[in-house]
Amino acid sequence: MGFAVMTMTEGAADRVRQIVGNSGPDAKGIRVGIKKGGCAGMEYTVALVTEPNPKDDLVELDGASVWIEPSAVLYLLGTQMDFETTQLRSGFIFVNPNQTSACGCGESVELKPADLAALARQRETEARV
Repeated sequence: MGFAVMTMTEGAADRVRQIVGNSGPDAKGIRVGIKKGGCAGMEYTVALVTEPNPKDDLVELDGASVWIEPSAVLYLLGTQMDFETTQLRSGFIFVNPNQTSACGCGESVELKPADLAALARQRETEARV
């Protein structure tokens, strides 16, 4: 079994399927990345995919496809993507073990690259169980 860069909840998968269903026949899924910006230094990006980039990592759940930009992989390793709706907003949220802080408004985050040695040890331990 391969290692998934990121996972998504059923709520996130439902929302991705809705976005694709409402975006016309060329829509294939969404693409997640990160960019510099905001008070904390980085922001997650989400864009519609009509032509997948073969260099992107692909995460799928029940027909929902999410591609991950290569430049974001080290920052997103181990992340769970979810979708939430509250009284004030709705949107994708990212539960990211590589996040070190976030701005007060919740629009930007500070991320560190994943610790690959720790991930390898964790996979080794899980394989023994």
